[in-house]
Amino acid sequence: MQTRHWVVILSAWVFLLCPHGVKGQTSGNAIVDKLVIMGYENVRWIETPAERIYTIESTEEKRIGKGIATALKAIQNGGLPSDKLCRVIVTDNNIPQVELTYYSKSENDTTNIRPGDWDVSYDVTDSWNKVKHVKKKNSSLFKVDVVIYPQLSYMNMIITQIYQWLFDLSPAVEVSLWPGGKLTGMLKIPVYNDGYGILEDKVHPGHLTISQRFCLPYNIKGKVTVGYFNNDRWGGDLQLFYPFPDQRFSATARISYVGIGYWYGFRLHYDNKMTTTWSIGGNFYWPKYNTQFSLRAQQFFLKEKGVVFEMIRHFRYASVGFYAEKAEHAKMNGGFRFQILLPAYKMKRRGYIPRVNISNNMGLIYNANNERKYYKEFKAEVSDNIMERNRYNPYFIKSELENY
Repeated sequence: MQTRHWVVILSAWVFLLCPHGVKGQTSGNAIVDKLVIMGYENVRWIETPAERIYTIESTEEKRIGKGIATALKAIQNGGLPSDKLCRVIVTDNNIPQVELTYYSKSENDTTNIRPGDWDVSYDVTDSWNKVKHVKKKNSSLFKVDVVIYPQLSYMNMIITQIYQWLFDLSPAVEVSLWPGGKLTGMLKIPVYNDGYGILEDKVHPGHLTISQRFCLPYNIKGKVTVGYFNNDRWGGDLQLFYPFPDQRFSATARISYVGIGYWYGFRLHYDNKMTTTWSIGGNFYWPKYNTQFSLRAQQFFLKEKGVVFEMIRHFRYASVGFYAEKAEHAKMNGGFRFQILLPAYKMKRRGYIPRVNISNNMGLIYNANNERKYYKEFKAEVSDNIMERNRYNPYFIKSELENY
């Protein structure tokens, strides 16, 4: 009887002290499993006395706002923690990018919550340090994407002809090697070449790169890329991004060490003479119109130093903007650029089977002054463009969430 008495008392204490923890544990695990079934990668969660933290990576949805909003709805439907913060960290190849935060008074009080009610911030350092060692589900490691990049170029160099055109369909194999690490190998297949020379008549490699994304203290984000780039350049490239406490303002820096190299078919001709290019600048983001203004000092391929101004407005399916630049030894130049999101907008992945789709977006740059010698730059990764650089902007994500 005495033993039975103590068993009853112990059971009562367990029931009184542990029900919320068990319920929270069950709820968190169930939500993670649901997110994995929905296709999110690098999913994990942890709960502390002060907060619950999830990590997600939206790799199936090209529209970042829709991808995050769908995940938030699943998390809300599964139950938010009572009287504490819920944080959702969005990663890119398991590197943290932005954090969404919501405070709920009741675990079941999710009826009137919309994705737009969550706060969005670049500030992820403390939360990431708490959750990054938790075992993740549906890892992105070693998963392969075959991405087809439509590439259109044009120039106006002949009086009797308005434009000369080059159109390539360029499939690229992109592989996640480790957290933040990505291998890219591209093949350029000419479809139409009018005036771009015999080099562009042949099938030849495009970008061949290994890149490493990283997140430093103070939410400094960066990327190192080595390999063969576009615009006949090979070498190494470092890019850094720092958001100020007022996240409308940010600073960027870039330094590259590159040489000349070009492909004749599958034979690479390159020069060991290397050149350093760099840029440093500041940005202001106008949330009301999702418009970014940028001003930077820059050194280009011919070592001419100059100043570049950009104004880019971002929409859900496009980014459009203008630029102006002035460098030593060169006339003032300018023009406009745009990127358009390409369908299919949802890219389903089935385990480790390579996934095939069109690139996220496609764009063009118009050079109003027809400058052919100065102001030359390159893209370190084939996916680098004005739309992708804005993908994880908190204000842009917030504006997108308010529409879902």
